[in-house]
Amino acid sequence: MTAHQFSLEGAVVATERPSHPAKYSDELLPVLAKLLRGRHELLDPMAGTGKIAAIRRFNFDGHITCNDLEPEWTDPAFRVDEWHFSDAASMDWANDGQLDAICTSPTYGNRMADHHEAQDGSRRYSYTHCLGHALHEGNTGQMQWGEAYRTKHVEIVRECRRVLKDIGVLVVNVSNHVRHGEIVDVVGWWRTIVPMLGFEFITEYEVPTKRMRNGANAEKRVDSESVLVFERR
Repeated sequence: MTAHQFSLEGAVVATERPSHPAKYSDELLPVLAKLLRGRHELLDPMAGTGKIAAIRRFNFDGHITCNDLEPEWTDPAFRVDEWHFSDAASMDWANDGQLDAICTSPTYGNRMADHHEAQDGSRRYSYTHCLGHALHEGNTGQMQWGEAYRTKHVEIVRECRRVLKDIGVLVVNVSNHVRHGEIVDVVGWWRTIVPMLGFEFITEYEVPTKRMRNGANAEKRVDSESVLVFERR
């Protein structure tokens, strides 16, 4: 076992695990399982709790590896085969072409990235506030939509391409959000940028999901999430 790996037998699990604010929506799981069925080595490089392993309920039987910068999110209820804790832009534990599938749900660059302390007594629902302390440097959970967010995710996509086999599949679950009453086209950016980094766009699914109804734009929430499918070229 390397320093990056994690096993439930050897883990010290907190008695009160922090509640992750943005796990995979349950409605997505059968869609992801269908897309990934038949793949043998699956990675979620920004795995959070490891909920990607819930696709086992829908007959996925491959080896599931998860990676995240925040070990405290890890939920042993999910049957993850192997854990690593590193920056998704620099997964030194993985060899070139090691995997035949990557599935991940990157942060959306919305108000979930807030990490300041509220001065008005209002409740903050974000990655930082749910974890209870500052995120690791480089964690995209603290990046609002903008140049830093886009630059970091370009680095992550390049690293994903490195660890994927030729014609390996990259599945990205992402969503637009509303800022100042206007839709921010996060999905369109992902659909455009990934093919510029050595992938071919294959297809897109729009999946209606339950969304949070908190905050200033509560009545203007986007009512679905997108699943984008690419192949490494």
